[in-house]
Amino acid sequence: MGGTTTSIELQTVRPPDQNLYLNEPSSNPFSPPETPPPAAVVGDVVPEGVHEFSLPPTDGGKDAWLFLAACWMLEALVWGFPFAFGIFQDYYRTHEPFQGSSNIAVIGTCAMGIMYLDAPLVMALIRLYPRLARWAPIAGLVTMCVALGLSSLSQTTTHLILSQGILFALGGSVCYCPCIQYMDEWFVRRKGFAFGIMWSGTGLGGCTIPLLLEFLLGRYGFRTTLRVWAVALFLLTIPLVYFIKPRLPPSATTHIKPFKLGFMFRSPFTIYQAANVIEAVGFFLPGIYLPTYARTTLGAGSFAAAMTVLAVNVSSVFGCLAMGMIIDKLHVTTCIMISTVGTILGTFLLWGLAPNMPVLYLFCIVYGFFAGAYTSTWPGIMRQVSSVTSGGGGGRSSDGLQAPPASFDPVMIFGFLAAGRGVGNVVAGPLSEVLIRGMPWQGQAELGYGSGYGPLIAFTGVTAVVGGSSYLWKRVGWM
Repeated sequence: MGGTTTSIELQTVRPPDQNLYLNEPSSNPFSPPETPPPAAVVGDVVPEGVHEFSLPPTDGGKDAWLFLAACWMLEALVWGFPFAFGIFQDYYRTHEPFQGSSNIAVIGTCAMGIMYLDAPLVMALIRLYPRLARWAPIAGLVTMCVALGLSSLSQTTTHLILSQGILFALGGSVCYCPCIQYMDEWFVRRKGFAFGIMWSGTGLGGCTIPLLLEFLLGRYGFRTTLRVWAVALFLLTIPLVYFIKPRLPPSATTHIKPFKLGFMFRSPFTIYQAANVIEAVGFFLPGIYLPTYARTTLGAGSFAAAMTVLAVNVSSVFGCLAMGMIIDKLHVTTCIMISTVGTILGTFLLWGLAPNMPVLYLFCIVYGFFAGAYTSTWPGIMRQVSSVTSGGGGGRSSDGLQAPPASFDPVMIFGFLAAGRGVGNVVAGPLSEVLIRGMPWQGQAELGYGSGYGPLIAFTGVTAVVGGSSYLWKRVGWM
């Protein structure tokens, strides 16, 4: 062996085709890794001991796109059913054993309103128990299917409220909310675009599911229809659950404090939330009354009247996609103003002055495109509000597009925005009855304004104006 000792120095060399940060692959394989983006969202936060290079990339790649496709389909299935409740409402009002009941509308209010209102609580729970959150879509799916099965056995309206309304909504929230949490991990730079794609699923479900339900109700009755939909919902959703999964391991999100809610009392969020609630009160009114308006005022048949809601839902698909594309590039208040201007012009000029069905259909398309895109501005609100530092309103960039490290959980911001929309949804039903009681303005104004629905049309337009008020407050320096 000899007395000479040979020293060999070992050096770990990173493979040339592997970047440390996979958010943006480098064009030069030997260039140093790019600086990771600011930790504005949960998906950017990787605690010590978690090797980021082992994670799938954000904003692209097979896993991210499969996750987004699954969320889009789940959105259509979970939200499309309560949006189609008008079909059930017409059936229940004219068929035994629910004919003549005055509480049928409460079923739909519970189904949609609770899914909005309980979002903060469900979001907080899946934040606190990230390991259990992986099973939430399955638990929620089973709950929804059980609710539909119980609904098919109902003998009174109260039974339907408890099952098709409350229980279905609770299951829908548990099934759906993980999509929001995991979206914040899978998409960073293209977050608005991803949310826009996912939320367009509601419009698609809102225009296809009603047609299917109307056919089934007319052919088989409500009991068989609910059972068929329960089976279909399970079979269509269960394959999606595999792809609705987190990008980060549970240990990477345990540091997040979901009950850190100081943003609720700071000016950016309070202004956005007030506008969001008021806009929501008016947003749901056309969907409730457009078919009735078309029949009673313009003399449309049942099918032509039903097509008004379908037109709104179809155009909202494209509105969500378009808003999702621009929210990542423009300031959120600019995007809100675009949605607001289109909604105002469509409501006051097209609906209020509609002399015939073609003009009313044009209003439905314009309204669905612009008003339906309002919620697609939420990623911009989440980005701006989450970057507000605990010490005050500073800490955000002037353009609102690049954010410093997040001070508040953007997922919880979404939860409270959804709850605000739920308040608007719940208020819209009773308020609409007040607005058209006694058919005010009938014969005292022209066209739609003199149809008896004039106050409802005007109120829808005014709430849209208030919904865009954040643009003004930013200009005067309040935000």
